[in-house]
Amino acid sequence: MTTFLMFIGGLVLLIAGAEALVRGAGKLALAMGISPLVVGLTVVAFGTSSPEMAVSVQSAMEGKADIAIGNVVGSNIFNVWFILGACALIAPLMINRQIIRQEVPIMIGATLLLVGFMWGGNISRIEAGVMFALLVAYTAFLVVQSRRETKATTNAAASADIDTDTSTWDRHWAMQLVLIIVGLVLLVQGSNWLVEAAIVFAKQLGVSELVIGLTIIAAGTSMPEVATSIMATIRGQRDIAVGNVIGSSTLNILGVLGLTGLVAPTSLAVAPSVLAFDMWVMLAVAVACLPMFLTGRSIARWEGVVFLAYYIAYTAYLILMSQQHAALSMFSQIMLVFVVPITVVTIAVSLIKHQRQST
Repeated sequence: MTTFLMFIGGLVLLIAGAEALVRGAGKLALAMGISPLVVGLTVVAFGTSSPEMAVSVQSAMEGKADIAIGNVVGSNIFNVWFILGACALIAPLMINRQIIRQEVPIMIGATLLLVGFMWGGNISRIEAGVMFALLVAYTAFLVVQSRRETKATTNAAASADIDTDTSTWDRHWAMQLVLIIVGLVLLVQGSNWLVEAAIVFAKQLGVSELVIGLTIIAAGTSMPEVATSIMATIRGQRDIAVGNVIGSSTLNILGVLGLTGLVAPTSLAVAPSVLAFDMWVMLAVAVACLPMFLTGRSIARWEGVVFLAYYIAYTAYLILMSQQHAALSMFSQIMLVFVVPITVVTIAVSLIKHQRQST
């Protein structure tokens, strides 16, 4: 009963924290002349990724590299498939041109870098330092780039993405900062409660630490992103919603694993199953974003359904694999023979149509 109450309490704190964070960050963006997209990529992404940071760092220091790495890999898969899918079901997501031209390629580049580092079977402290240094450079670049935008352009972008709230109690920057801080605190605490409860539930099912990291903990620590992006979508702040997902995915790789690798007592060992399957799914999810965004500059509701279906299928595969279930072989064949080819063909056709329309 206590575990169930902790689970419900975590969800309540996540919803309240997301509302406070989105409200404060959105209004502070206007006041500082920084676009909502950049706020989503930086302030909101850093805040909502703090649970991943805490869980991975603590796990690595306790020698649980499977949870640390599984948390990041699983969170990035969850971010794109589940969060963007859920947001698209609420309202079709228009994709900002900067996300298509800059942020998604950076996310893909960070993912490729991580795959390269994991290829040898572990992530060394030097490799972790490289990732963390890239995060610092990336964040500084985003802020400078945003401030260079003209005031007219920034105001136009903001007015297109931030709802017309006439309340005055949170117009002062100090109150906006309070909202952001309170929102982050609530998100972190809510996520902690949710993860603790989820781990208890998962252990009762008898699954491995890696699977727990890839699924329960990854989903639990991503609940702030879920709550924040969904709340931003409902409030009409879709740049924050999409920017939060893309920014968090980049931050998880460069920041979370970067810092985790720096503070870990030894290099982070990568499980063979991650090398054989999960890291390739993470890479495929990242790469698949670019053609889908390019073809329509939006994520339609039907695409949201596809994203959610893929995440459910991925999770089902992990559970079947952990239990060595008899249905695993048939499930794998269906995915390889039907689902993957259909996806590749759909993306290819969409790209061809986009190319023809452009010319």
